[in-house]
Amino acid sequence: MTTEHTTLSKSATNRISRRGLLFNSLGMTLSATAVALLAGHPRLSRAASDEKADDAANDVRILSTALAAEREAVAAYQLGAESDLLEPPVLQVAVQFQGHHKEHADLLADTIRKLGGEVAAVPAQYNFPVEKLHNQRDVLTFAAGLERGAVSAYAGAVPLFANRDLSAAAASILADEAMHWAVLRQALGLDPVPGAFFS
Repeated sequence: MTTEHTTLSKSATNRISRRGLLFNSLGMTLSATAVALLAGHPRLSRAASDEKADDAANDVRILSTALAAEREAVAAYQLGAESDLLEPPVLQVAVQFQGHHKEHADLLADTIRKLGGEVAAVPAQYNFPVEKLHNQRDVLTFAAGLERGAVSAYAGAVPLFANRDLSAAAASILADEAMHWAVLRQALGLDPVPGAFFS
């Protein structure tokens, strides 16, 4: 796991309300909840606390969806690796990409736990189109489709996190998925970067 991911995952445990920070004359930082309690407004403190809990729960839902997709990618690359359809250099890249997805999944699961969420069990099996995988090109096309879907999913998730550290982590994973997609397109003889903007 990279230092960046380690830092991001640690910071995810120290969430700060997205309503911002208030500074007193001594320069100390107080959360909105603490300020409301000190000011004698328990209703406001409860509202801020409830909002924070709602934000965390929403972040956990997004992370859980991302974790499910990463686990699916790990299983898909395993399927490709065991298919005997990949030439050795391509197999090496597929195993490398699978390793990236395993790292993503580990980080996501760890972050879900640190936010107080429950990590779902890994599905026993996936409904992959095995009957359509007859050669290396079929496997690469299948993998490229999954990577493109991952790019799209992370692009949609980044602005939805209440915790901006989680947005940064998701953007980092998105960049990795985009590189996977570009490499697979190149291997298929397609333009690796088909446009200036992802659509």
